[in-house]
Amino acid sequence: MKKIMVVEDELSISRVLKAYLKKAGYEVELISSGEEAIEKFSEYKPSLVILDIMLPDVDGWTVLHFIRERSSCPVIMLTALGQISQKLTGLNQGADDYITKPFDPLEVVARVDAVLRRSTLIIDQENIRYYGTLKIDFKAHRVYLHGLEMELPPRDLSLLLFLARHPNQTFTREQLIEQVWGMDYEGSDRAVDLAIKRIRKVLDLWPSSEGEIKTIRGMGYQFSVYGKK
Repeated sequence: MKKIMVVEDELSISRVLKAYLKKAGYEVELISSGEEAIEKFSEYKPSLVILDIMLPDVDGWTVLHFIRERSSCPVIMLTALGQISQKLTGLNQGADDYITKPFDPLEVVARVDAVLRRSTLIIDQENIRYYGTLKIDFKAHRVYLHGLEMELPPRDLSLLLFLARHPNQTFTREQLIEQVWGMDYEGSDRAVDLAIKRIRKVLDLWPSSEGEIKTIRGMGYQFSVYGKK
């Protein structure tokens, strides 16, 4: 049974979520503060976290940062804030989805199902990850598709490795340049677009049902991993 950690200080909301998630077959742990979430995350080892932003002590952004430093556990942000800037902040910081209050509990369950379907395609074996038929050896800096090693220029390989380490997270061109090209890079951010184009060509036979290098309009790029259809 997959475990869901609900981090929400409003008891009425967390109880409703627990009831619907349990009915859908999940084990649910209710957490009422950010500090408690940080303390119990490693012990509970959730399959997914539903995380409120506005918590009474440590806010949701801090908890999200804590989780992302230690785990690829999927996180769905939950908040009363409806501004688009809040949504973009959450997605850029590593959230997998974002739900605004008030919400339909059935929608939350559907979102949880969808996010978990995507995440279960990723299989970790120490320094090796399998994204369906795409295998990446992060230690050896090698990429295999359908068992065949793919050849990429060093910079393109570094970009692919970075994106693959953060599946389903969106990065702007500026963030990718800083992480891959370095802060001293003085060229155009067009270099990112060209590198992505070359990577997509190399991964042309990666089944679209498993994943893709996705363009998020107005935001940047994402290494998107999907559940098996």
